[in-house]
Amino acid sequence: MTAILHIGDAVPRLEDGRLLRGAAQFVDDLNFPNQAYGCVVRSTKPHARLRCVATAAALAAPGVIAVLTGVELAADGIGTLPNIIRRRCRDGTDMVEPPYPILAQGRVRHVGEAIAFVVAETASQALDATELVDVDYDDLPAVAKPDDALRLGAPALWNNVPGNEAFYLERGDRAGTDAAFAGAAHRARISLVIPRVASCALEPRGAIGTYDDVAGTWCLYASVQKPHLLRGLLANSVFCVPEARVQVVAPQIGGSFGTKGLLHPELPLVLWAARRLGRPVKWIATRSEAFLSDYAGRDNLTTAELAMDRDGRFLGLRVSTIANLGAYLSSYGTHSSTNNLLGLLGTYTTPVIHVEVVGVYTNSAPTGPYRGAGRPEASYVIERLIDVVAAQSGLDRLEIRRRNLIQADAMPFRTALDFTYDSGNFAYNMARALEVAGADGFTARRDAARRRGRLRGLGLANCLEIAGPIAFEERATVRIDRAGNATLFLGTDSHGQGHETVFTQLASDMLGLAVGAIRIASGDTRIVAKAHGSFGSRSACVGGSALVLAIQDAIEKAREAGARILGVTPANIAFARGRFQAAGSGRGLGWSDVASADGLVGDGLFAPDSPTYPNGCHVCEVEIDPETGTIAILNYVVVDDVGRVLNPLVVEGQLHGGIAQGIGEAILEAVCHDRDAQLLTGSLMDYALPRASDLPSFVTETCPVPTLTNPLGVKGVGEAGIVGAMPAIVNAVCAALAPLGIHHLDMPLTPLRVWSAIQSAASGKAKR
Repeated sequence: MTAILHIGDAVPRLEDGRLLRGAAQFVDDLNFPNQAYGCVVRSTKPHARLRCVATAAALAAPGVIAVLTGVELAADGIGTLPNIIRRRCRDGTDMVEPPYPILAQGRVRHVGEAIAFVVAETASQALDATELVDVDYDDLPAVAKPDDALRLGAPALWNNVPGNEAFYLERGDRAGTDAAFAGAAHRARISLVIPRVASCALEPRGAIGTYDDVAGTWCLYASVQKPHLLRGLLANSVFCVPEARVQVVAPQIGGSFGTKGLLHPELPLVLWAARRLGRPVKWIATRSEAFLSDYAGRDNLTTAELAMDRDGRFLGLRVSTIANLGAYLSSYGTHSSTNNLLGLLGTYTTPVIHVEVVGVYTNSAPTGPYRGAGRPEASYVIERLIDVVAAQSGLDRLEIRRRNLIQADAMPFRTALDFTYDSGNFAYNMARALEVAGADGFTARRDAARRRGRLRGLGLANCLEIAGPIAFEERATVRIDRAGNATLFLGTDSHGQGHETVFTQLASDMLGLAVGAIRIASGDTRIVAKAHGSFGSRSACVGGSALVLAIQDAIEKAREAGARILGVTPANIAFARGRFQAAGSGRGLGWSDVASADGLVGDGLFAPDSPTYPNGCHVCEVEIDPETGTIAILNYVVVDDVGRVLNPLVVEGQLHGGIAQGIGEAILEAVCHDRDAQLLTGSLMDYALPRASDLPSFVTETCPVPTLTNPLGVKGVGEAGIVGAMPAIVNAVCAALAPLGIHHLDMPLTPLRVWSAIQSAASGKAKR
């Protein structure tokens, strides 16, 4: 392509042609000479001692090369999977971190836990042989629900974790919050179930491990979103070797939503097997296997209370959450429930807050970050609570929000959790979203629906998230070769966000180069030595800022080179549209002229000193058929401030995807276990994902208020769509049901759940 792209243009995604033609290479497209195939034997029991794992029959099966168990694991001295974010117990001591072996050793604690790894010549031979591994279990009592796990006498998962309580975290001002509630004219309380969900990325997890016996080095080809982080965990915690001996390569990634950013057991399994067997080993998850073994998201029980004065102004907020960690701590198992509490305050002036979070072990697969990673949960809590306090106080729910919104002229605004918002226009977002949604005409539409026997509801959610966390800097390098072509070495890795488009667009604009002269290199720890990766909506605001600095560095070095060639000072060299021009003369140079034989290199390092705060307002209108409980989403409007918009089409796509996932969580999705902790949702026949027919046409607008905290002015958009979707939808449904006396239903709002509530209301048993 010879076109030069510009920041802010609605450029169609450059990577889509390759993806649609099937020309992209995913992990399962990769194969190596002499490659073997692995398949995992998984526990069928939620909690049991392992009496014996008999492998002889499997070893004798056709094509089987090895059957690895916890015995071989211990003999080889392989380490356990680490937890990264540490918390404390109620008494202030460090939390106990139980070992998480990559193959079970003596005991299993959830259905799907890896017990053995069968390696064979073909994938089908490995799968067949798993049926021949005979596991003798000694059943133990199991606990499935986090509140049950805390009850006196509940089955203990870990001998050194009394009462299954992993950690206790407290934030905010307890005394100040208690005082605010004591003087409140209005108080409301709500208990919420935020269900466990599965990420269900289009591409299941997969990995290929290779080992170079001469060099003593591993290479992992895997569908992962944070190669550098995983390299460090594998080297430092699992294999206990220098990081230089481990390479991680992430080819094309078919979605992640957080799950592929964590260290699952199968990643070190293929590397360990490759070293033991002296040949590459490949493992690709089936969809059912993913439901058993992927780290899940959400799974919180939250009780929240809001205090207001008689005019509806917020005085204080009190929140208590029980977070289900599963049976083991995943890499970031404690993160989602504890690190993104700011969303509880959101866009409002709440003067004081007190939050408690208890982490609990249960006999279920571990949990970890899932798109939003605590932000959607926080927005859901405060936005549902506002609607409840409005119903109980008799005050208008929209007016309550208006009275408590932080105004644009109050920026910068310091919150009760000590974060400072640098920019935003929350009142405009809300007013504009209601205008576009036609809120003024809703009453007439609702009345018309009633005449047809339908129930209509309008729901709204103001939301704010914290993005671009300050704990992680990012690097970028721009290399210009003698032909004037640029290679961008980036530490952020795309798993569907459109990085190739946006970063090429940014470089094309700033360097004055055509699209065809720009190439992106990322996803390989040998090519990009240091990086942190894509998470927390940070790729554009942190990674993009590093790229800006690298490009600026390259331009300055090129200006100096051009000055030497033209015999002038660098101050007399002007750069525009890819040309370096000597002032007052007709002489000029292009990139190919200023690049030396070894090329010209610009480096950028961006270490944010403040996060960003994407924000917006979601408005949803629904109609319910009371005869079936079916919900139809008729209209969905979002007005979002994601800072400076680099590419409107990419932003719109991110918003659409996030809203669709929020719709799924609100009305369809939940990972379910029975009372004995057996998984009930083990396939897409049992776990309901949203289809096109479940989604409306979205109306999205941006209200860009550039952030002051990074050179691009970008706030981030990767999680913006999902942060406000759940509360907007549930608020709309509950508003539709309110005339029947139904003021709250927990997600997912399936037709059966809605229909049952309507039937209960008709018999005088409405849920309030």
